[in-house]
Amino acid sequence: MNLNDLEKKINSELTTKINSSHIKHNQLYFEIDKDDLLDVVLFIKTNKNTKFRQLIDITVVDYPEQTQRFKVVYLFLSHEFNQRLIVSYFISENEIIPTLTSVFPSANWMEREVFDMYGVNFKDHPDLRRILTDYGFEGHPLRKDFPLTGHQEVRYSEDKKKVINEPVKLEQNYRNFDYESPWEGTKYIKEIQDINDKKN
Repeated sequence: MNLNDLEKKINSELTTKINSSHIKHNQLYFEIDKDDLLDVVLFIKTNKNTKFRQLIDITVVDYPEQTQRFKVVYLFLSHEFNQRLIVSYFISENEIIPTLTSVFPSANWMEREVFDMYGVNFKDHPDLRRILTDYGFEGHPLRKDFPLTGHQEVRYSEDKKKVINEPVKLEQNYRNFDYESPWEGTKYIKEIQDINDKKN
């Protein structure tokens, strides 16, 4: 079955559960509602014409200016047909979404990563806790409003003789920025060269 036929097949079987679909970069893209996720995933995994039996990844795209801030994206692979399918939907910032761990056990760590990096919560997840950041970490690093320096820094304290966390301090007092082109040279180097030229 080619991609066009597969797209028609999935649309005809899941009529009301598919909001839109298209083919791009030789892959199928489906937009759904979060409440239909389990029905759609069960169908594409078990149907004899689809057989998308591997969950490749779960990720999120952050659009902080939108009311539905996050786009949740699932990537599936059918080894039998050598085809890829991407399912996505939009959610608001504090919305709780269904877990896929009952259908794809491998979703466990992927959903923990999404929770850690974006703060998206999964209902009925067996062990939803941070996986990439440290204990007591503040914020979610892949959100667009997360500061590049973070909120906390880790350093060794000579006084306490241990590693400590403390708020980030950006010392700017002694930094002298030179925005001129490196090909032209900085002003102080030009001035030294001018003085040397006059002496010679």
